[in-house]
Amino acid sequence: MTHPETAPRTERRLRIALAQTNQIMGDLSANAEAMLAWRDRAAAEGADLIVFPELQLIGYPPEDLVLKPALVERAEAELVRLAEATKGGGPAMLVGTVIEAGGLLFNCVALLDEGTIMAVRQKRELPNYGTFDEKRLFAPGPLPDAVEFRGVKLGLPICEDIWFPFVTAHLKDRGAEILINVNGSPYEVAKDGRRRNGVCAARVHETGLPIVYLNRVGGQDELVFDGASFIMDPDGVIACRLPEWEEVLQVTDWEPDEDGRWTCLPAPVVEVQDHPADIYCAMVVGLRDYVERNHFPGVVLGLSGGIDSALSAAVAVDALGPERVWCVMMPSRFTSTESLEDAAECARLLGVKLDTVPIGPAVEAFDSMLAPVFAGRAPDLTEENIQSRIRGVTLMALSNKYGHMLLTTGNKSEMSVGYATIYGDMAGGYSVLKDAYKTTVFDLSTWRNAERPGFGKGPDGPVMPERVITKPPTAELREGQKDEDSLPPYSVLDPILYGLVEQEKSVDDLAAMGFDRETVVRIERLLYVAEYKRRQSPPGVKLGGRNFGRDRRYPISNAFRTA
Repeated sequence: MTHPETAPRTERRLRIALAQTNQIMGDLSANAEAMLAWRDRAAAEGADLIVFPELQLIGYPPEDLVLKPALVERAEAELVRLAEATKGGGPAMLVGTVIEAGGLLFNCVALLDEGTIMAVRQKRELPNYGTFDEKRLFAPGPLPDAVEFRGVKLGLPICEDIWFPFVTAHLKDRGAEILINVNGSPYEVAKDGRRRNGVCAARVHETGLPIVYLNRVGGQDELVFDGASFIMDPDGVIACRLPEWEEVLQVTDWEPDEDGRWTCLPAPVVEVQDHPADIYCAMVVGLRDYVERNHFPGVVLGLSGGIDSALSAAVAVDALGPERVWCVMMPSRFTSTESLEDAAECARLLGVKLDTVPIGPAVEAFDSMLAPVFAGRAPDLTEENIQSRIRGVTLMALSNKYGHMLLTTGNKSEMSVGYATIYGDMAGGYSVLKDAYKTTVFDLSTWRNAERPGFGKGPDGPVMPERVITKPPTAELREGQKDEDSLPPYSVLDPILYGLVEQEKSVDDLAAMGFDRETVVRIERLLYVAEYKRRQSPPGVKLGGRNFGRDRRYPISNAFRTA
């Protein structure tokens, strides 16, 4: 717990505790108990109010879970229980939950104090883009009035309500003195700056009111929440900022300045992470919470001696600890001595268990089994994919036998163009690299060899040999194979993919930027025809604004091309 600098109390003074917390989707009683424990800590600090993130009681984003009447009923019962806990003094609670009224569902915050539900405010602006589909779940609330709390008028916009000027302008007109904005804002690269310097700075400038921006932390399936909560004073200056990725309780003191504007007294301001540390931490948190919430004893993955599996193993160790990560080397006759050495050294540096299961006998069995029906046909991609599928079957067998979740290791560049084997290396339960382009994989590997996240459970120092980062990538499914035999260099491929996927640019757009037109046409075609594979890929950590699955949703059967 962080203790603010305090001063003698004045007549108009407020102490607000910010609970930057994780959530357990659908475990209402556990979420309620956690909130009560946080409240006890805030009470020990003399807080008047403790604030929790969006939908803290049920979890965010709840998707169609909120359409279950039983969940809504239990949420209402738990909210009453939380309200009753505020009898007899101590801090009030601002709790995010779902409430049914008139046959409609609302995303709400409820102010609980003196044993009762003192006020409820409904979310008005419902996001319906990218990962969000709240309009299919919730009804929009009315423009909210301010809430009177211990002599101060609080405006309570919920998440998206501050991304537009309407709700905050209305709250200003209704006499609000402090804006408290609770969020379930997923991590994206560079999003923290947009929240702070774009959205909140604009609302402060328009209203002249301070904003408390509280975000949740933790992973929920493909989404990861980075926290990074902050307070912006009426002049647009950051008065307090909480760390990223960590649960924390921050107690803040408020009083009016000489102009009568409510202001947060000096509090800790934690610096935000540089790139690519933020991406790496997002992967670690996303995998950690996915494994823990789904009660897997650990993860198993194929360790090939290549960079993708090496980085995936490092993330897994930082998320779960080396004792819960099981690596398996599955060499074939095409596997180089270099790869065997590099995989063994990765396992040694990470301190993980490494088993070797050669796939040669299975390859021979398939060759023999299929020889009659393959007669007269030359070996081609089919035989390469059989090797990948044998490895997938092997790893799934270990997963079934021992209960470990199979961690896949494909990156976004490969998934974009279909350079992955469906039912082979795509088989598994989760992927930390799913939204990371290959060039990002190189950057992350270099960073992790030099740094370690503060909450990581892995070792200090290098986690893979330098050769893993510098050698040409290869699937080793045929003699002398290199990725660049089938694809442009990743330094060329990734910018093209970024333009096609993240920016929705056309072939003409990219050709005008200097890319070879024939190459762009080919990559666009590969991108579209691989859609059916991506639909069958495991979930993975969302890192950018156009991840496959939640953000970018394209038809599988699709004849459109831009050239």
